[in-house]
Amino acid sequence: MTLHDFLPDEKLREVDNLYEFAGMLVFDKWTCNTNGRQTVFFETPRRPGETPAAAGAGESGLTPGIYHTVMIDQGFCFNAGEWNFPDAPLRGLYARNRVYEGVLGMPSFAPWLDRLEKLSEQVLAELGEEIPPAWYEDDYDALMRLLEQTYRRRTRVPELLEMARRSNRQPFPNWN
Repeated sequence: MTLHDFLPDEKLREVDNLYEFAGMLVFDKWTCNTNGRQTVFFETPRRPGETPAAAGAGESGLTPGIYHTVMIDQGFCFNAGEWNFPDAPLRGLYARNRVYEGVLGMPSFAPWLDRLEKLSEQVLAELGEEIPPAWYEDDYDALMRLLEQTYRRRTRVPELLEMARRSNRQPFPNWN
């Protein structure tokens, strides 16, 4: 399998799950990922002679392409080892606005915002129990504070997305 960390625009249009960049942005804003969004692209197999239209529409309603993307490297969430949230409008955005052409407004983020809104403190606590103590240097109180802050931030994500939209970069070219 050949992996690519960059696709030219004409190939980027053939990525079958491009809509997932919106979901990843929700995650990156929520967790304050201070690293640039990283992804890898790979070609998806097709039956001989199959065209994107012949393959039918995917779950997103978009015609499948010949490429797929996987988001990688969440190591700078919570501002890496700082465990704080220095929010900035451009933080979390992928470097190329092309991936956000399908964002037509806040409803484009709804599937991910709805999941985030329904996330309970109990689920976060259970996830916290799965984290090896060495990862938080056995400072359980610090982990609990991080989980509490993370839980409270759920409601802030729409505001953070709006800040990104209003930035000079204007990452969502088709926002209505």
